[in-house]
Amino acid sequence: MALMNKDATIFAHTMTVLLVILFCGNVRLSLATLNDIECLKSVKNSLEDPFNYLTTSWNFNNNTEGFICQFTGVDCWHPDENKVLNIRLSDMGLKGQFPRGIERCTSLTGLDLSSNKLSGSIPSNISSRLKYVTSLDLSSNSLSGEIPSGLANCTFLNVLKLNNNRFTGKIPPQLGLLNRIKTFSVASNLLTGPVPSFANVNFTAEDYANNSGLCGKPLNPCPGGPKKSRAGIIAAAAAAGVTFTALVVGIFLYCFMRGVYVKKKEDDPEGNKWAKSIKGTKGIKVSAFEKSVEKMRLSDLMTATNSFSKNNIIGTGRTGATYIAMLPGGCFTMIKRLEESQHSEKEFLSEINTLGSVRHRNLVPLLGFCMAKKERLLVYSYLENGTLYDKLHPAEHEVMHMDWPLRLRIAIGSARGLAWLHHNCNPRIIHRNISSKCILLDGDFEPKLSDFGLARLMNPVDTHLSTFVNGEFGDLGYVAPEYPRTLVATPKGDVYSFGVVLLELITGERPTHLTNAPESFKGSLVEWIILLNTNSSLETAIDKSLLGNGFDGELHQFLRVACNCVLPTPKERHTMFEVYQLLRAIGERYHFTTDDEIMLPSNTGDPNFPDELIVAYT
Repeated sequence: MALMNKDATIFAHTMTVLLVILFCGNVRLSLATLNDIECLKSVKNSLEDPFNYLTTSWNFNNNTEGFICQFTGVDCWHPDENKVLNIRLSDMGLKGQFPRGIERCTSLTGLDLSSNKLSGSIPSNISSRLKYVTSLDLSSNSLSGEIPSGLANCTFLNVLKLNNNRFTGKIPPQLGLLNRIKTFSVASNLLTGPVPSFANVNFTAEDYANNSGLCGKPLNPCPGGPKKSRAGIIAAAAAAGVTFTALVVGIFLYCFMRGVYVKKKEDDPEGNKWAKSIKGTKGIKVSAFEKSVEKMRLSDLMTATNSFSKNNIIGTGRTGATYIAMLPGGCFTMIKRLEESQHSEKEFLSEINTLGSVRHRNLVPLLGFCMAKKERLLVYSYLENGTLYDKLHPAEHEVMHMDWPLRLRIAIGSARGLAWLHHNCNPRIIHRNISSKCILLDGDFEPKLSDFGLARLMNPVDTHLSTFVNGEFGDLGYVAPEYPRTLVATPKGDVYSFGVVLLELITGERPTHLTNAPESFKGSLVEWIILLNTNSSLETAIDKSLLGNGFDGELHQFLRVACNCVLPTPKERHTMFEVYQLLRAIGERYHFTTDDEIMLPSNTGDPNFPDELIVAYT
């Protein structure tokens, strides 16, 4: 009965939101499924189908909800909803050019047209046609022309396969800026010039094979000595910018920033043109939640970030870029620029004032905000020890120094913050993007969660029904397996993501691209743990530097808690309150916590209280 009540509540709320949107004249969501239908019609009409794969399966004479989800090669976000997630039309003998109408599938994340007979070129504006694509496979066709540099703007790409075609010219060096790329191949084309330099991954010679004119690592050196790709030049320029800042600040910055990880993660896709557009509003005051920023104006934020220079970017994500700012007096803050907030000014003020009142020792405090024209800027405290991710997975020339008590303390503190959001905060908040990158560490290595509640400041519909995109609604390796199926954010989804963080802490491994797994293993950290558990060798996953130091019992208990968090069935996972209490019990001898730091709300004992509450913001 509780489940039925929950479903009814979700349905009623969703219908209310949709009716409001329609009433206000914004019919974008109501047209979404029509767009997807028109998208598939366009794809079918633009391609020759000699073996009638599409002719026999893609029948548009149907008005039932979700009918296109039954089409051959079409995956939907939900089987009863005409919203296309993936199009997989490999090895069908299809002929024609790249289907231009594909842009109408506005939520498409995967496109596979490999092993067909497509010809012509890839559209130069492909990034505007495939805004959220994470996997693009155009291999084994007869495509020609140059590889468009616009592919670098498909920033969610994990997989890009262009091999076995007839592409000519140089590989755009900008592709090296694809910081999520995991699979890349341009083998067997007619390409020339240096290969791009990717920041986070190295590809093999096989990925560039059978292109007689290519050079550079991992191939033969380019004539005239090694040349830096444009991606390398951009990275060097960013490093130079950080070095210059360090020289200007001098001794203070050395003392304050020692050990701090500050580097440019990804270019602001719009540059800082937006910052120039608000220069005429410099006199606007920062609305403060704490005294430290109550006398500040927009002009102070502009000065502190060098007019929101790209070199000040220390992180990017679905909600926008984050800048480091040095204020007068030498103190630092973080400023997040929210992108594409769809709230009215009145709604935004209501939401931001709610978030501004949220305070907990394990949450990064929101100090204030500023509204200038359409821009929304949030001011946060800056934590000098950076992210947990950077401490666990340092650069190659650095060594990780994190003993077990420190890792356990970070786990307990992070769990306490997330459990408080789920169970004690009013209103309760689902984070939706938990990872070791959003756990920041202060000078004493006390963990604090960042980016909580930002869904409230974006699309109000998005708060409930997610726009799941791999790498957008959660980093790769952290996303709960039920999200692509249910499209609903839940506390148990947060628990799964937090479980991955716990596995990072105890194994020292990244959520993807493992170093201690067999070379043939290509799965995620969770998949590796499942494999080891199946083979009764789970203990071998524990970071070897932690074993034999008197903590083995705690390590095994901790690993069991982490494994429960990442169970495939949400209802089998612990709640965050339970996770916190279990971790707290493991660390009892260290006295990390006090008895009254978090209390379970009384109504969670009510059998009618849903296990997976959807946070309903109205």
